[in-house]
Amino acid sequence: MITSTMRTWRVRTPAPIDSGPLEFGTADITEPGDGELLIAVRACGVCRTDLHVVEGDLPVHHPHVTPGHEVVGEVVAVGDQTGGEFTVGDRVGVAWLRHTCGRCHFCLRGAENLCPQSRYTGWDADGGYAEFITAPADYVHPLPSGYSDVQLAPLLCAGIIGYRSLLRADLPDGGRLGIYGFGGSAHITAQVARARGAEVHVMTRGEAAQKLAMELGAASAQGPADPPPVALDSAILFAPVGELVLPALEALDRGGTLAIAGIHLSDIPALNYQRHLFQERQVRSVTSNTRADAREFLAFAGSHHIDVTAPTYPLDQAQHALSDLAAGRISGAAVLQVS
Repeated sequence: MITSTMRTWRVRTPAPIDSGPLEFGTADITEPGDGELLIAVRACGVCRTDLHVVEGDLPVHHPHVTPGHEVVGEVVAVGDQTGGEFTVGDRVGVAWLRHTCGRCHFCLRGAENLCPQSRYTGWDADGGYAEFITAPADYVHPLPSGYSDVQLAPLLCAGIIGYRSLLRADLPDGGRLGIYGFGGSAHITAQVARARGAEVHVMTRGEAAQKLAMELGAASAQGPADPPPVALDSAILFAPVGELVLPALEALDRGGTLAIAGIHLSDIPALNYQRHLFQERQVRSVTSNTRADAREFLAFAGSHHIDVTAPTYPLDQAQHALSDLAAGRISGAAVLQVS
């Protein structure tokens, strides 16, 4: 039995981040249960979904939860019945999805992201804003080489969700993709789209984000609600701002698709059918991801190097990192360096 303690953050009571809803302290480390791995956290990405959990935009699933679901670490103990894929010393990743039932009609048809019994790291169970985490081995991922721990962390949600969003946006070969918001997920997805032959146009706030977009090969970068210079075949909305649905739809060419990537979105204003939906424009939501999505994306990242812009914070500055994220002061994807 492992009896030492670890440093960890917990959500005291969900509230606006600048009111200090997180509490930093210690907790016992226990050995993994059946089917689980105990992982020493090396780095954990700071995701906007963490902010939604901390601020209460998402309902409480696990009181006083430890946030964090972009975890890179080292296996330090292996529970029984784990299948033998992982051993002590392996570098692994823990992502958002941590459980599905495997029996419902969604799981059986390959849509486990829609499983009604799905559970999530850092929301239903303690996540990676800590020195150790336990995770079900079946939902832990091998990681591609050629990246540091800090570079890998954002790939485990920002990258995976962005990849699924790109699939949902139904971008044609060589098509023109609009990206609304240019944070952690968007700056990764833009590179994936460009590697697949797309022309990328970015609509986002802030000169730093617009500059980063151009450095990563975007064809244009303008304000969050500005019209792009060309009609778009597809678009992805990463910013959790419902008002941007209207200009994004209006920017689509005939038959275009808008995918909304976030787990939370503010209210969408009334649509005008002729301006926003006619000519077979469509809107699709994105709900979590499947493990197949994760495997496909991480394999892609292994064969196509992705430049991850990742300002780092020490573990004890997690609350500050989330405050910077909320205020739009982060370019790229922030990461907590744990050890």
